[in-house]
Amino acid sequence: MNTQIRDTLIKICKEKIKTDDPSHDILHTMRVLANAEYIAGKENGDLDVVIPGALFHDLVCYDKNDPRNQYSVSESADMASKILEGVKEYPKEKITRVASAILSTSFTYGKETENMEDEIVQASDMLEAVGAISIMRTFSYSGKLNRLFYNADDPFGNNRELDDMKYSIDLFYTRLLNIKDRIKTKTAKSIAERRTKFLLDFLEEFKKELNGE
Repeated sequence: MNTQIRDTLIKICKEKIKTDDPSHDILHTMRVLANAEYIAGKENGDLDVVIPGALFHDLVCYDKNDPRNQYSVSESADMASKILEGVKEYPKEKITRVASAILSTSFTYGKETENMEDEIVQASDMLEAVGAISIMRTFSYSGKLNRLFYNADDPFGNNRELDDMKYSIDLFYTRLLNIKDRIKTKTAKSIAERRTKFLLDFLEEFKKELNGE
């Protein structure tokens, strides 16, 4: 992808993404873009697909407790397609592949990846859910949802059913620690494994602090 088209797409993205949610803001999007470009460079992904896929994957982002949440990714894909149709220099034959990559980012939507670009964009977003940034995003979003940090009687869910909509720490066990097993590209999996170790270190320190150590 030439620099002019890339700059145009970034400008459009910054104009479209307006949110007070730091876990899904433009900084999140730009980190996903950085992940995507890095992984694509290692895995020979098509940047014409990967760059707009990363930039536009969260154009529409309903809250997790909003019944419209299941439509976030499909609406984002539709909006991205319309945007790219209007970018004169963008190769129109690749628009459907961008939409496919965006649809692959949603666990709720349930679309299987179909090609390398799907896997790269999916992994680039998943990496935001593991490591130091994922901790920041988790607790930031907890404030938005008014979600408790942990269950006082059983913080780690040893003798109860996990509920990540009610307790932040539960999300570590239902999702964050499992990201590394869902990532399909070799490059991203290696990054996720390192970041998972950081999550485990965090949880170990949290346990110690709860015990008054």
